[in-house]
Formats: sequence, structure tokens, C-alpha cells
Amino acid sequence: MTRFAALRRELHRIPEPGFQEYKTQSLLLEYLQSLPSDRVEIKTWRTGILVRVKGTIGRRRIAYRTDIDGLPIEEDTGLAFRSEHEGFMHACGHDMHMAIALGITTHFTEHPIEDDVIVIYQPAEEGPGGAEPMMQSEEYRAWKPDLILALHIAPEYPVGSLAIRPGILFANTSELFIDLKGKGGHAAYPHQANDMIIAASQLVLQLQTIISRNVNPLDSAVITIGKIDGGVRQNVIAERVRLEGTIRTLSDESMNTVKARIEAMTHGLEAAYACEAVVDYGALYTKVYNHERETREFMEWMRSEQRQVDERERMALVECTESMTGEDFGYFLTETPGFMFWLGVDSAYGLHHAKLEPKEEAIDHAISVVTRYITWKSALETW
Repeated sequence: MTRFAALRRELHRIPEPGFQEYKTQSLLLEYLQSLPSDRVEIKTWRTGILVRVKGTIGRRRIAYRTDIDGLPIEEDTGLAFRSEHEGFMHACGHDMHMAIALGITTHFTEHPIEDDVIVIYQPAEEGPGGAEPMMQSEEYRAWKPDLILALHIAPEYPVGSLAIRPGILFANTSELFIDLKGKGGHAAYPHQANDMIIAASQLVLQLQTIISRNVNPLDSAVITIGKIDGGVRQNVIAERVRLEGTIRTLSDESMNTVKARIEAMTHGLEAAYACEAVVDYGALYTKVYNHERETREFMEWMRSEQRQVDERERMALVECTESMTGEDFGYFLTETPGFMFWLGVDSAYGLHHAKLEPKEEAIDHAISVVTRYITWKSALETW
């Protein structure tokens, strides 16, 4: 087991929710502060960390971003290093992402390049969203990069593969919360009450017609209701129900259409069921849109590398299709050129699954690819 796989296991044990990553930040800082201080500068922002590895000249800044939070999922892997935090798990691979970031940080302290390398350990990617407020911080603005990149593990791709495309990679994403309030009562006298279980059931089905009948079929959109909370017991008519879900769209136009139809439907529900309906969109994540020039350049560099590197370091390049996955890394790309790619980790279980088990061999593959690319990019006189 390599050094960074071991660090991944330590991080896997302590998943924490967004902006509460206190143990995670402490573990990361402990490692980062052990690196040579003459080359490394460290700043904290809330529960996040920004690291500057000084270049020999420092004319430009190349950034790599990782996310650090976990998910409210009870782990079911049976691993010896399973989560020690009941009800939380690194079920989206952020433990892998952090281990890779630590490897990249370490590499450039030992093998400096001309440009500064900025490594961003961002909190709250899973919610409520850490990228946008972090970008507005003094700490980030002081080291704002000229180029930025990131990766996300992909259970469906084998280890040794990397998937990317220019343009949209991940969808626009919005949380969705709908609260319904009617009138409770005895189950034996439904005519004297106003049942929000019935209203919510109708609404859940109606919401799916937005996708099938209001969104251009050549565009893509998803509405998923992942949680329904309502009622107190079997013989009491529910006065309140809360629906929690997510909206995903590839285009901004479809996001606007979906939200307008949701609001129209909830207004109609109020009239039809004599209830109150309140819609809250929670956190909104912009799409991850890979910059054309930088992405194409990276892909060409990858093809060139495939012809030169040792078989153990070789990674297959896949030009993938877009995904309805959401990621707040997209905010960084609204200000700075760059891209995100998928990293194959070959797990039988997918993202956000309680049995996700990414293969750790992917960690060193990713460190090798990213550090070689950044080194190559830094050696270019002009971009």
C-alpha cells in the first residue's frame, strides 16, 4: 500500500458534512505542515485549506482543486477502515480526491516548477456549496489561478482510464424542497380534514410530466424526489408533508422552464387541495463547462504521453458524453480557464452508494498524470 493510499484510508474513516469538516481539516493540516516550509504557504478558509507551492519564478499560478466533505449515508462496505462516523460515508470518493491532492502537493514540494502550484481543499461540495463562497474570499482572491483543473472518480470506468470532453461535462443542478400544509384530522373522518399525503402523491406524479411534456426532448433534464416526510401515525391524516429532491438540466433554458412549471403546478395544487405550498430551491450549482482550448490541449497532451510513458503509468483516454451529475467545481470555471475529468476507479457500486469501493491503484495513476501535465504546461512560454 502506497503512502497516499494509506492517507486515503485515514480520511475515509472520518467523513463529515459540509462546513463541519473539522477532523478532516486537522488531518490534512497535520500532513501539509510536515512539508518543507520554505516552499509551502498554507492558508485556511472556514474548514477549507489553500496551499501555495512556490515556483522557481512564480510568473503564473496553476491550480488543482479537491473537495473534502462526506455524505449522510451509512456505510455498508465491511472494510477494515470503514467510516467511524455513524450515518456518514465518503460515498462520492472525496477521500480519493484528497489523497490525490496530497500527492500532487507533495510532488511539487520535491520537484519545483517555474510556476506556482495552488492546491485548493474545498469544503461543502455536497452541500450547501463551498466553491462559490470560497472564490469570493480574500484567501482565494490573493492566489487566484490562471488555470484550474480537477477530477472526479468514475466507478464505471476501469483503473487506468481517464474520461473527458470539451464543453459541458456535468449538468446544472438545483436542490428542490416543497412544503405542503393542509388540515390534519382523524383517519375515520377524512371529509373533515385536508390530507397532504394525497396532495403530495399527486404532485410527485405531476412533476414527472414536466420532463416528458415541457422540456425539449433533444435537451436533457431530470427531476428526482428522493425523500418524502409527512404524517405522524397510521390513523392520523397528515397535515404537513415535505418533499425533497433535485433538478438537473444541461441548459439554463431548461432549468428556467422546469422551475416555472414547478411553481405553476404548486399554485394549482393550492387551489385543487385548499392547501399552502412553499417551494425552496436551496443550493444551485452551475454546470461544469470545460473550456474548449484547454481541454483539447490536455487531450492532445494525453495522447502524446500514451506513446511515451511506461505501461505502469499509462492511462487510456476516453472522450465521454455529458452527465447529469452535479458539481460546484463549475463555479471555478466561470472565472478561470480549465477543465474537470473522470478518473476510472472500477467499482461494482456507483457514486452515493453505501457499498462504493473505488480501487486505490487509481490514486497513484492520477497523481502521475496530473503532476506530469502541470509540469509540461508550466514549461510552455505562453499559453
